[in-house]
Amino acid sequence: MVAVMISGQKRYKQITGLQSHCLGNVLRVTLDKSLAIGNRLEVDAINGSNYIPITPSLASKCGYRRKSDPWGNTKLFASVLGCYADNRDDEVFNMGVRFRLYDEHKSDEDVHEVTKTCNYNKWATREILCQRNYMEVSVNRLPPPIDKAGAKVEDQLVDTVPEAVTSAGNIWRMIFFTPKEKSMPLADAQRAGYGIATTPTRLVFRSPYNTTETYSENIAGVPMRVVKVTTYFKDMWSVTMLDTAAACPTGGAHFTEETITWYVPRYIYPLLALNTCETLEAYMGIDGQRLSEAQMTSRGYTMAVTNSHFLIQLPVGGSDGFYKSHAPKYQYHISYSIEAMIEVLWNEEDQLTRYKVLYPITTPMMTRPPHVLDNTVAEEYVFDVLLGTFLHDVMLMNLTFDTGVLTIDEANARGFNVLEHRFLNGSKTFSLQVPFSDPVVAKAYFEREFTTYTLSLTFGLIILPEQAPFSHSILLDATLHDVVLPVVTGTCDDEAYYVAVEYGSHGSNFQTTVGKRELTADLAKEYSVRENATHMTLRVPFLSSDTVFTFVIPFAAGGRLDLKLVDPANLWSLNDFSLACTFPMPLTECHANGTITALALKVESVPDLVLSQLTLRDQSCKPIFTNGRFASFSFLVNSCGTTRTFLDDMMVYQNEITVANGGVKSGKKPIPTYRVTVSCYYDDHDFKMLKFVPRERQSDRTPLSGFGEMRMQMRLATDATYTTFYTEEHYPVVEYLRRPLYFEVELMDSTDPQLVVFLENCWATLGRDRLSTPRWDLIVDSCVNKDDRYSTTILPVDGVQYPSHIKRFEMRMFAFVKDNTVLKDQIFIHCDAAICDNNKQSDAFCFRSCSSYPGNGNENPEVKNTKGELMQSLIGI
Repeated sequence: MVAVMISGQKRYKQITGLQSHCLGNVLRVTLDKSLAIGNRLEVDAINGSNYIPITPSLASKCGYRRKSDPWGNTKLFASVLGCYADNRDDEVFNMGVRFRLYDEHKSDEDVHEVTKTCNYNKWATREILCQRNYMEVSVNRLPPPIDKAGAKVEDQLVDTVPEAVTSAGNIWRMIFFTPKEKSMPLADAQRAGYGIATTPTRLVFRSPYNTTETYSENIAGVPMRVVKVTTYFKDMWSVTMLDTAAACPTGGAHFTEETITWYVPRYIYPLLALNTCETLEAYMGIDGQRLSEAQMTSRGYTMAVTNSHFLIQLPVGGSDGFYKSHAPKYQYHISYSIEAMIEVLWNEEDQLTRYKVLYPITTPMMTRPPHVLDNTVAEEYVFDVLLGTFLHDVMLMNLTFDTGVLTIDEANARGFNVLEHRFLNGSKTFSLQVPFSDPVVAKAYFEREFTTYTLSLTFGLIILPEQAPFSHSILLDATLHDVVLPVVTGTCDDEAYYVAVEYGSHGSNFQTTVGKRELTADLAKEYSVRENATHMTLRVPFLSSDTVFTFVIPFAAGGRLDLKLVDPANLWSLNDFSLACTFPMPLTECHANGTITALALKVESVPDLVLSQLTLRDQSCKPIFTNGRFASFSFLVNSCGTTRTFLDDMMVYQNEITVANGGVKSGKKPIPTYRVTVSCYYDDHDFKMLKFVPRERQSDRTPLSGFGEMRMQMRLATDATYTTFYTEEHYPVVEYLRRPLYFEVELMDSTDPQLVVFLENCWATLGRDRLSTPRWDLIVDSCVNKDDRYSTTILPVDGVQYPSHIKRFEMRMFAFVKDNTVLKDQIFIHCDAAICDNNKQSDAFCFRSCSSYPGNGNENPEVKNTKGELMQSLIGI
């Protein structure tokens, strides 16, 4: 019957979470966790109308034992010979206990009473019960009569003084063997913690394990605790003595990772009068309950009997036991506990002993470092980690990051997803998701375009109910190709470069170099730098010292601005930007009074040029002004080696700005090659025609100077015979790379054999404009360009009436290439020619030596096995 007490009123009802079982000489009451969880539990023994709290000392003295597992399940074991059992002739035992459940924060309590009647009449002469907190031995205290006379005397004693054999009050003295003899009155023995009682037929003696009168003994390798006592009963005419002894194992369990092996001595010598006995029955069980062979087999239990031991084997992790968490030195461990039972009945000279041991076994603590399962998918930008596996009694309390400690509620409120996952076997894991964007995640850049995200955290855990703390630290990292580099764009107008920088994923965390100088605050102000959250702009004047000149043509100059963005931590180049522009800049001014002013620029291709060393053709004509970037010249059209030629309706004056000494080495350092042509064009209609009448010639007839026009043409021959030529409709002419091309320049409509045609310069361009770039020199100052690997060849002329009127040369087809890419598959060929008087061999302009020409220093264009095109260019003299 189960009674439930609510607010002082007793009501009887069936409660499924409360069960009681009679197990021979032991009553077992089970309180389910569904009733006890979250509450404090107190247990009382019911003695009639009284309730006696079962304290630890009372439990060992009166035959009670209580145990709980981590789930909150509680089992109470009570001996039927306990202090508060209603004993009916040692056959029927009425027993009762009360469970009181209460919460410290509530005033009400739940009360559950259990009463149970157990029948047990198969008493052996001696019964020994070993519980974890006490040893109990009971013996038959009514020995059989020695003879008829004795029987009559005993019957008379029973009839006349019944209390002499039914109460403990007639116990005179107790002798303990430790193993030395020690006498003790009954009252002193009870004060020492011993439980001593008589029942209608038996003497009961109960002893804790730790009293001074008990002792340890090793029996067959198993440590045991032994108590031996002789009890003397005294009545009016006689003294009766009874020997009681108990020996209970305190060890004998051996462990592997998978198996528990429990050894129990087969012959417990302190309990035997002889050194041997006959085993009649042997059973094993769990929690005081015998198991059948089928039950043992299904659960993996075995029991064997050897010459010296009963040997019981139990699998670690079996369903009858439970695991428990521990945290020694703040490291996670587990243990497994199970309560095994052995019950043996043996015979020793017709005296039966029933020996029952309920023995709780707990394995040594087994280390179980938590496993970390990193489920992070970097492309999802979330760390996803699983920590486990733990037993049910572990609770996650907090998370410690480099930035601080968060409770689980705080972490979830912040956007972390912290979950507990429970499994059917009672174990659990914890999962955590943390976005890469949260400040607890560190970012590092070990490669230029990759970001490494790192999460360092410590899980703070506790073990219930003892609140034992432990922790586990992890370090996670993920790398993504997600760095967006800064993008730089730029434009130009006639005065300046305009640059815009669009920040990448680094933001503005980079160093900027303009030209060769770092962009400081002062320089940023000079270049009108403007910044916002995503962009930076700047304006750099064309003539700034942080720019370079790349080329010059008569009416413009090419310039370039270099901008470099560098990661300051790793010195990685984030963007290496160059902006090249052409700016209108007349480098030559032609004045009506015959004065020419020219400006020479220091270009990037000649970095070692010293501008003060520049001269005109007449090396005595030097700059009137120089600095690190410019050199200025001023001269008359009829000075400094200036030449004059006629081109259609134009009169052209030309000079050249070069390095003094033509680039010949001066000492150990070669003077760089530098050549700029200065040209002034005058419309010949602007000249006045003067009429004159020559005097009649004298007999000596000296020649007179005059002006006129002479026509020249340039043609491309089909082969080396120069017998057929391409005409206008054939252009553009298609030819393979490295194939020879045959050019001819001829003075037309002249029969003067004293005239000689000289090729002054011939060159190739990508565009039709003879002044366009890029440019490659073929003939320079009447000499072939020695820097050309596939050099041009000037050919002899024969088979014509006036060989001096014709110049022929052969070149190899090529294409202009930049960064292994053909810029254009069409080129144009241009030539400047001069007509000289063969009688004036001293004219250095016409009659030159090629041995002194060092080459122009241009980069030789790369030649590839592809087709190119050739377009005729007309040359006027």
